[in-house]
Amino acid sequence: MIVIAREHPVQEDLSLLHRRHTEAMHADTPPESIHMLPADALAAPGIAFFVMREDGQPLGMGAIKRIDDGHAEIKSMHILLEARGRGLAWTMLEHLLIEARGSGYARISLETGAQPSFTAARALYLRAGFEECGPFEGYGPDPNSVFMTLVL
Repeated sequence: MIVIAREHPVQEDLSLLHRRHTEAMHADTPPESIHMLPADALAAPGIAFFVMREDGQPLGMGAIKRIDDGHAEIKSMHILLEARGRGLAWTMLEHLLIEARGSGYARISLETGAQPSFTAARALYLRAGFEECGPFEGYGPDPNSVFMTLVL
């Protein structure tokens, strides 16, 4: 059974998720274009961090970072490679969107990679209704980034 719950991002059993996410972000992205947050930064005020578990084992994670009262950003969404192909990324994304709506946000945005390794992620976001947009809060133009937003 899949369960998604709000949890603290710094936990021993989440180390594999954070390590794999970090490795994936560094695989083909120049360091200056990596915008991921480390586990301890995901514990900051204004960030809601969620863990997807199956039989108690963490399979995925995702976070919502407050930009302002009406706008939030999806951060650190990741599903372990060995758990992919089961629709879990869609399940996590739906959960994050429900949480964002429930928190009163009118819009949610994200930054993802422009490289081919991010093709599946971009397709997922497009399928959910996200549209490409310009850089938003704290970002600048970057050829390695694709910025997307969704009106909730």
